[in-house]
Amino acid sequence: MTAFITGAAMTAFGKLAPRTTLDLQAEAAEAALADAGCTRAQVDGLLLGYSTVAPHLMPATRFAEFFGLLPSYAHGVQAGGATGLAMVALARHLVVAGAARNVLVVAGENRRTGHQPGDAARTLAEVGEPDHEVTQGGSVPAYYGLVASQYLHRYGLQERDLAELAVLMRRHAAMTDGAQFTTPITVEDVIESRPVARPLKLLDCCPVSDGAAAILVSASDNGSAIQITGTSQAHTHQHLTQAPDDVALGARQTAAAAFQQAGCTPRDIDRLAIYDSFTVTLAMFLEACGFSAPGEAPADTRAGRFAHDGPLPLNTHGGLLSYGHSGVAGGMAHIVEITRKMRASAKRERGFIHADGGVFSANVSMVLEGCT
Repeated sequence: MTAFITGAAMTAFGKLAPRTTLDLQAEAAEAALADAGCTRAQVDGLLLGYSTVAPHLMPATRFAEFFGLLPSYAHGVQAGGATGLAMVALARHLVVAGAARNVLVVAGENRRTGHQPGDAARTLAEVGEPDHEVTQGGSVPAYYGLVASQYLHRYGLQERDLAELAVLMRRHAAMTDGAQFTTPITVEDVIESRPVARPLKLLDCCPVSDGAAAILVSASDNGSAIQITGTSQAHTHQHLTQAPDDVALGARQTAAAAFQQAGCTPRDIDRLAIYDSFTVTLAMFLEACGFSAPGEAPADTRAGRFAHDGPLPLNTHGGLLSYGHSGVAGGMAHIVEITRKMRASAKRERGFIHADGGVFSANVSMVLEGCT
């Protein structure tokens, strides 16, 4: 038995007050079911991503009640930025095992407007080791700034090299309805933006957004489905101070395993959706997953390799950096976008998705294939 993505939807991202976490989740879920031609009664599995604004001990059953579902399987999932992709992979496992036929995967929150100032940063800082990292002023941007410094030094690159990825994401967002930021930017704009955690500036970092996304994973093809042909996870560390010397090791492991399971290689991939919480995240994952040589992702970006009309389109909605980042839904938006583009393609495409949670800590890779 195999598994298919039969429904995919996402809301606009940005400032969406007064909508609540549950409002946004329900909007995306309703749209995903409509996209799949599936009723609530046909949904027998539910996976829900965590919300920092509205945490709950039983988030999946809470949403099921709110949305009018009676699933035989319901579970809340937390794996940082990798949560969305991990949930879709788990949905595939449930379907393949025969435990469910239609698993609804939902994430969303009003992270931009539902928090008091500083709350989101304090919550995210929990990814740091509490005694030796957080107490030294550690934050998520600070940890990625350290990784970025090492990356630039290792390959003799400059800050403007990373800026190329931010410019590309903004260019893609400008062509996408619902994106949070669509005003074109240049490399100089990125370089001149406010420092956040050197060498990362404001435009090297994803924003905080309201928004939601949902995916339906099913046992049968509804005529416009995308098949999930390979998935893999790796969890190499939690805290940056305990990371392996090769901090992107988890990405290398999961990409290789997902390709092996799908029976293909990076050369067979037509389209990419890669987690881009920071410009350095995107650069390092492009290289670790086999789409650029070490240190060459910025140059490949500058050359147009990953443009929407290039040979390997990447995050064509604008990614986290410009479409927006609403927690778990931010990563799930990548899945929605690549599903839409693969469906619309005139040929049978293969797509590759990768996401991480923490600081390169929890890694998930997935290979998709069109069915027509």
